Amino acid sequence: MAQLNLAERDKRDLVNRLSRAEGQMRGVQRMLEDGRDCEAILQQMTAVRSALHTASLALARAYATQCLVDADDAVATTQVIDSLMGALGKLP
Repeated sequence: MAQLNLAERDKRDLVNRLSRAEGQMRGVQRMLEDGRDCEAILQQMTAVRSALHTASLALARAYATQCLVDADDAVATTQVIDSLMGALGKLP
């Protein structure tokens, strides 16, 4: 499988999204350590999951864009689409 070469703007956006999700996850850990309310913790965990899902979709879009542009023929395009659909099927 080809290495993904993201445009600098897309890479920066994805890294920012992941950094925010990382910060949210640290916040959840602190909430657990502090004995915070279960509902609040679950709400934050949902926010982390959503942030990771959004980052996954952004990466999938970049992957599809790059690989479909680079595909030489219809067979390669179909293979790229099948691969992408397989990866998306694994997302929660």
